[in-house]
Amino acid sequence: MRIKNWVPKALLVAAVSIVSGLESDAQSFKSHFVPYSTAGFGIGTASYYGDMNGYSRPVASTFRMMRWNLTGNYTYHFSPRFAARAAFTWARLASDDYNMNIKGPRNVDVYLDRNLHFRNDVKEFSAVGILKLIPDNRTSDRRPVFSPYLFAGIGLIAHNPVARLPAEQIAPDQYQKGDWVKLKPLGTEGQGNPGYEDPYSVINLAIPLGFGFRYKINERFDVSAEVGFRFTTTDYLDDVKGNHADPGLLSPEARIMANRSQELVTARKLNDRSLYLGSGYGTPGTERGSTPNRADAYMLGTISVHYIIGSPIKCPPIRY
Repeated sequence: MRIKNWVPKALLVAAVSIVSGLESDAQSFKSHFVPYSTAGFGIGTASYYGDMNGYSRPVASTFRMMRWNLTGNYTYHFSPRFAARAAFTWARLASDDYNMNIKGPRNVDVYLDRNLHFRNDVKEFSAVGILKLIPDNRTSDRRPVFSPYLFAGIGLIAHNPVARLPAEQIAPDQYQKGDWVKLKPLGTEGQGNPGYEDPYSVINLAIPLGFGFRYKINERFDVSAEVGFRFTTTDYLDDVKGNHADPGLLSPEARIMANRSQELVTARKLNDRSLYLGSGYGTPGTERGSTPNRADAYMLGTISVHYIIGSPIKCPPIRY
């Protein structure tokens, strides 16, 4: 009877000892994790979403006017699960009403009438936190071969949209035909005039959010692939937001760039658009932007190579 009474107690003591040992090992593992850093460089794609690339057509908006990005980053891995990354990215965004809609559904003819286009080289400084779905081991040389991760953070972007002058138009004195012209100083929607919005800022916030995976090549190098969406605080990455302004308030250059509906050919690729001359298009107060209450955004797809900084910890030799 005494033996039977001791069996449950012995099992309980053993279970408690095992759990305590596991907890002790976990704490020891965490306390002995060796932080490490990486420096990386990447290239990839850039896709814009806004008044010219509609959110309602995600496939066309993502791929039809896809451009490029270049990025450099520094990442500090301070725990098995978490890391922090600082990065600078240069991304080119672009769109063209003709290119986006000439093969689209018939209800996009209004955008063929509009005939706008833009290009914008966005410079992004970002700081993000990274959650590693598979934790690192104690030292960098023992990190997992395959490691998926999520990231989110905050960024600051500098941008300046431009568009090309009409090919058949006599250019103003300071420009040549086909030049790319900065649009913000022109106030193409009447910005800065009484009754219109203030000129928009070319420095704005962005919220990076995305996922990726990292693959260990060897002790010193990793390669990663990730997709990240950027929510911005501006609706002017494309210089398009609201309604057509009174042309009498605009400079000659601004009038040329604000209403492109009567151009016989597209400015970017010189496509014939004589079938889409917008009769009466551009009347003051009518819609120029297609998503006036929704900020612009962009998505980056990037493949990067990362170099592990510092020497992995090695066991010291045993001396006799």
